[in-house]
Amino acid sequence: MNDGLKFLIERAIAEDLAGGIDITSHATIPEDQLSVAQFVNRQTGVIAGIPAAVEVLKYLGITDIQTPVTCAHETASGTVILEARGSTRALLLAERTALNFLTHMSGIATLTRRWVDAVSGTNCIIRDTRKTTPGWRELEKEAVRMGGGENHRMSLSESVLIKDNHILAAGGVLEAFNAVKSQYPNMLIEVEVDTLDQLRLMLNQNPDLVLLDNMSVAQCKEAVAITQGKTKLEASGGLSLDNALAYAQTGVDYLAVGALTHSAQALDIGLDLRMEL
Repeated sequence: MNDGLKFLIERAIAEDLAGGIDITSHATIPEDQLSVAQFVNRQTGVIAGIPAAVEVLKYLGITDIQTPVTCAHETASGTVILEARGSTRALLLAERTALNFLTHMSGIATLTRRWVDAVSGTNCIIRDTRKTTPGWRELEKEAVRMGGGENHRMSLSESVLIKDNHILAAGGVLEAFNAVKSQYPNMLIEVEVDTLDQLRLMLNQNPDLVLLDNMSVAQCKEAVAITQGKTKLEASGGLSLDNALAYAQTGVDYLAVGALTHSAQALDIGLDLRMEL
């Protein structure tokens, strides 16, 4: 288990107990009682987060775990995703935290798959953004991959994205680009433009990627014609599942979709308990 996931699990369990005990379970369940817990998909969707859920169970002493479903696969409602045997008290303490990982990450994977399917038949790739839940970035971006999307940069230190506020602060798009290029000559540089004139200007600088900010389908199509393959293009802003195919068919290389992580609805997954071994 990596340190980031361990921290999230520890914090989640500590938050649930708040320095005390699970009063309900201690009052109603004998300490030595054993049970079987099945995590069941109640809604068709793409599954993600199983390794995180497994680590929650292990953290609470549950080691007899079966995972009949693998991440990235779409499963029908009623499918047993994960099964664990052990202390009833421990299983119920793990329930909410494990489900939080499973439902949230599976929701992201399922939404991502819908976007990927929407642009099927084109060469366009669906990518996420840094619009992630604080502390959850690695997990949420993993869920995007499980849905068939690709990750944009994981951090500000990974690559350069010159956005409108950088351009304003630097005194212009060329000034911003040249400042980055002079200090980090070997770093991948992406530049955001909001007009076709800015695109023409930037093509002379040979950026690695140009982000077309809030451009229409027609503008993106023109941008592809202007670029002629000299750099990769990414469309961002104003995108929806309804217009995703139209944007993809313009010939842009990527669609940047913040909604994958900030607006995904949790997939409905529940835990069913059985009093048996």
